Amino acid sequence: MLKRTIDRYIRNYYKTTRNALLITGARQIGKTYSIRQFGKSFKSFVEINFIETPEAVELFKNAKSSRDILLRLSAITSVPLIKGETLVFFDEVQQCPDIVTAIKFLVEEGSYRYILSGSLLGVKLKDLRSEPVGYMGVKDMFALDFEEFISGLGINDSIIASLRESWRTRMAVDAFVHEKIMELFRLYLIVGGMPAAVSKYIESNNLQEVMAVQQDIIRLYKRDISQYDPENKLHIEDIFNLIPPELNAKNKRFILKRLNENAKFDRIENGFLWLTNAGVAIPVYNVEEPKIPLLLARSRNLFKLFQNDIGLLAAQYAEGIQMRIIKGDKDINFGSIYENAVAQELAAHGIIPYYYNNKKRGEIDFVIELDGKVLPIEVKSGKDYESHRALSNIMNCNEYDIQEAVVFNNGNMHVSGNIIYAPIYMVMFLEKDNTAPVFYKVDLSGLDE
Repeated sequence: MLKRTIDRYIRNYYKTTRNALLITGARQIGKTYSIRQFGKSFKSFVEINFIETPEAVELFKNAKSSRDILLRLSAITSVPLIKGETLVFFDEVQQCPDIVTAIKFLVEEGSYRYILSGSLLGVKLKDLRSEPVGYMGVKDMFALDFEEFISGLGINDSIIASLRESWRTRMAVDAFVHEKIMELFRLYLIVGGMPAAVSKYIESNNLQEVMAVQQDIIRLYKRDISQYDPENKLHIEDIFNLIPPELNAKNKRFILKRLNENAKFDRIENGFLWLTNAGVAIPVYNVEEPKIPLLLARSRNLFKLFQNDIGLLAAQYAEGIQMRIIKGDKDINFGSIYENAVAQELAAHGIIPYYYNNKKRGEIDFVIELDGKVLPIEVKSGKDYESHRALSNIMNCNEYDIQEAVVFNNGNMHVSGNIIYAPIYMVMFLEKDNTAPVFYKVDLSGLDE
């Protein structure tokens, strides 16, 4: 059984609130499996899938009250509804917007607990997050990140803890451990984080079978494109197919003219938004200045587009590349593959990645906001990773006052001045600190007279 970070999140969520929870994310990332595992902690678990049971969609239409909904729910399930001890799971809710709206009334009624899941929610329910405010939380889920991957392959928690300590103290990792984790990272580049692909690898160690699973997922994504946006499906599929070659281009920026000689961003913007909203692609926008807040410096039509899973990206490249990646073949351009892994990891940790490009100073692979500061990130797959003109330029710019930067590479941990040279796998430790409370009290002295 794969251990997922979201499993702990779900357990903690239901300990602290009576509200419902919606788990959203791309297809095939394990949402349903994690929810079913959580459902085992209840005496009764009811699952309604609105794709497998289309008649349920009609049942919940025009329900006038929570009483109506519960009456209809009891009519389509043989599982007993035990007050206070039942978890009701509504799956593929993009097929039934009415149930999302109705969650408010079900939570208020209070007899049972509710959890929801769906794919393509950003596409189908654009105003979803503003619907049941105060009654439902929303949590984005992603494919397995690198820590989840190595944990699933049997790396124990003590090894991961020692790596985390090396990151925290900026100390080198034991040489033997470093080499083994690098080997696992190269394996992750081709297996990726889709649960079905990871499980297939654990079961068989057969990369051909893993790739067959990945190709099935890619075909599923393409079916979704044709099914859910028939007007723009050709544009969207063209964009999806262009992600691998565009990342292999020199500057990795998505060039519209490669899609169509006369392409204009305004015409095909919906295609990019569809892939983003469906969780299939990760856009990384250009920022004009590395200053907080980065969002204000974002360029709307200058961006790189990454795959939502590094394994799916590898599966779209030429056959036979898998073993060459594992062996670290020097003839392969690892730059785009490494950058996709970093973008995927940042997104999974709730960090919005941007990139910086300036004609005078050069280009930085990623810039992020972390702990209230800008952190530039360079990703290097070759031996000359300490050569980084653009990074040096912005680090030496007093206008930006950037305190430190990270260069992820194949070497071991060391620090030079205000630049951290860290093994590429340590990107798994870039996380937001959401645990520390933030207190602020307004000083009203002088206003009470």
